[in-house]
Amino acid sequence: MMGFWWRPLSVLASVMLVALMLWAGSGWVAALGFLTGIQAFVMLRRLWQEYRLSRWLENPDEVTPPDAGGSWGDIFYRLEKLQRRQRASRSELTSALEQFEHAAQAVPDGMVILNGNEQIDWCNPASRKYLGLDCVRDRGQFIRYLLRQAHFIEFLDAADYSRRMVCKSPIDRETTLSLQLVPFGEDKKLLVARDITDLERVDAMRRDFIANVSHELRTPLTVVGGFVETLADAPDLPASESRRYFDLMLDHTRRMQHLLDDLLTLSRLESADHTLKDEPVNVPELAQALKTEAESLSRGRHRIILQIDSGAWLKGNLQEIRSALGNLVSNAVRYTPEGGEIRLRWNVRADEGVFAVTDTGEGIAAEHLPRLTERFYRVDRSRSRETGGTGLGLAIVKHVLTRHDARLEIQSAPGKGSTFSAVFPPQRMQHPSAAERETVIPFPGRTQAAG
Repeated sequence: MMGFWWRPLSVLASVMLVALMLWAGSGWVAALGFLTGIQAFVMLRRLWQEYRLSRWLENPDEVTPPDAGGSWGDIFYRLEKLQRRQRASRSELTSALEQFEHAAQAVPDGMVILNGNEQIDWCNPASRKYLGLDCVRDRGQFIRYLLRQAHFIEFLDAADYSRRMVCKSPIDRETTLSLQLVPFGEDKKLLVARDITDLERVDAMRRDFIANVSHELRTPLTVVGGFVETLADAPDLPASESRRYFDLMLDHTRRMQHLLDDLLTLSRLESADHTLKDEPVNVPELAQALKTEAESLSRGRHRIILQIDSGAWLKGNLQEIRSALGNLVSNAVRYTPEGGEIRLRWNVRADEGVFAVTDTGEGIAAEHLPRLTERFYRVDRSRSRETGGTGLGLAIVKHVLTRHDARLEIQSAPGKGSTFSAVFPPQRMQHPSAAERETVIPFPGRTQAAG
């Protein structure tokens, strides 16, 4: 404080000293006139500095800060310093706010800020996608008027911040949302909408998987158990009838074994520890082996045709590729009526390798095509079981092709047969040398039954 007072006090002392000297030398009139002049000067200077201060404070960004000496100079300097700090603080707050808005707009979850009256203060772009809200149009609107579902109103009334509400999106019934309220600031709430469609689908697939495995195993176990009880209760059955029972038990045991083998194959393919080991795969030679296998499975009931339009090989895992292509071939044999035709073709299309299996079977309706690679999904359950399928064949095909950067293309229509094509990308194609063409590839054993 003494740093402020020393200057005006010293000036006042100097003025009083001069006034006393004038009084002593010229009389009191001269001293009074001097003091009056000094006071008038001080008042005019103060008015001028106040005017400069007022003009600067009205337009701080446009008017240059005043420059003055004395105590007014100190005041202007300190105000300018305070203004610089405020500008820096405002710039930091503006930058932080912009970063928050950019981050909130980039968040994939829908976010809506509600005030104490449950009016919309702000929402991000994702809220339009999930809740149909618009930040400009709906600002200030009551959320209850825009989202009128009874369950949502109950959710708002409960104001339970630990509770989550699962519901369908009001603008897309195929999307499942998880809604949660979060306390936000003073007397505000943040409504978060998260898309959990994939999680719900995975959970449903898990429940279906457990139910399907249980169902698939229950039937053969029931049959085998029934025959064992019959044989135990009637030890003197004729040899021919006992033999028939044993054959049926063996068929159902093999069916359970095929199911377990396919489950283990899927588990191995999905394991993160199961790395893909690439090797040259002689596809023309493999196609010949698959044709022979198809003829053995068909037992003369179909016409099997092999068409090789390219000598290109693949780079990948021979065992897995054989399993995938073998499942496509065995499916065609199982679901093509007697007297039908099955065509196997290997060719190169736009630098991609295509192994296609075309049959003249009953065909598949369009609504079933997207779900064919799901585990245990069957177009006709009874017919699938009659053919001995496990319902996992195409799921194995999908996983193998995905591991090889490939894809499965399906073309089918009721009454017009089907074409299943395994399409391998250019980076998986390999053009063998003459020495490699002469190499005999040791193919693995017969492919497991398809579903």
